[in-house]
Amino acid sequence: MANLKTKAVVEGEEFVVNGAKQWISLVEVADNFLIFAKLGKEKGYRGIAAFIVEKEFSGVSTTSFHDKLGIRIGDTGEIILQDVRVPKENLLGQEGEGFKIAMSALDNGRFTVAAGACGLIKASIDASVEYCHERKAFGQEIGKFELIQEHLAYMQAGYDQSQLLVYKCAWMKNQGLQNTRETAIAKWQATNHASDAANRAIQIHGAKGYSGDFPVEHYWRNARANTILEGTNEIQKLIQGSFLLGYRKPTSLRCTLPAYEYDS
Repeated sequence: MANLKTKAVVEGEEFVVNGAKQWISLVEVADNFLIFAKLGKEKGYRGIAAFIVEKEFSGVSTTSFHDKLGIRIGDTGEIILQDVRVPKENLLGQEGEGFKIAMSALDNGRFTVAAGACGLIKASIDASVEYCHERKAFGQEIGKFELIQEHLAYMQAGYDQSQLLVYKCAWMKNQGLQNTRETAIAKWQATNHASDAANRAIQIHGAKGYSGDFPVEHYWRNARANTILEGTNEIQKLIQGSFLLGYRKPTSLRCTLPAYEYDS
C-alpha cells in the first residue's frame, strides 16, 4: 500500500475521494465498498484511512473484466472514484488506521483462499481417481501404472499438508489469536499444492485433460489465480522471512475479533 494513489481530502463534514482500483471482487453487484486512501497529513502507512463508500454515491463508477483465464464466474473489475463525497461517519476506524485494517482483512482473505485451494486439490484427486479406474491402456486400468500412482501420492500429500495448515489457522482464529504469519504460509502452500494437483490431474487425463470435456482444465485455470490474489505467493514468502528475522512483528490492533464462544 506504499504506492497507494487514491487520495482523500477533508471538506467540512465530508471526505472528497479520488482514485481508482482494479481487480475488485463483486464490483458490479456490491452495494458498498471498502476503500483505502491517503489523507495527505502524514507520509507512509500512518497516512492511510479506510472508508465505506456506497455504490450510489455520486462519482462512483464500476466496470467488470471479462475473458479472464479462470474464476470466470466471479464478478471482478475496476472501481473509479471521481470527487466522491463520503460522509465522515463512513470513516472505518480512525484516521490513520487504514493500513492496519487492510492487513487484518488480508488475514481473513488469505485464510479463505487457502481453504478454497484445499477444495481444488480434493476435486483434482477425485476426478483423477475416477479417470484412473475408467481409462485402460495396455489391457489394464491406468491406475495400475506406478508413475500414475506417484502423481496421486503427491496430490494426496499436498492435500493433507494444506488441510493441516488451514485447520491450524481456523483454530487460532477461533481462539482470537494473531494469525498473520500462519494464514500467509497456509495461503502460499495450499495454493501451490492446488496448482500442482491440477497440473498432475491434467497429466493423468492426457490429451483429454487439456480439453473442456473434463473438469481438470477448469481446476487448473482457477488454481492459477489463487497464487496471485490476496497477495502473490512471493509476498507470502517475504512475510515468513521477515517474521523469522524479526523485521516484522504481529500488527497490534485497537479492535480485535473475539474468540469464538462454543456452546457447552
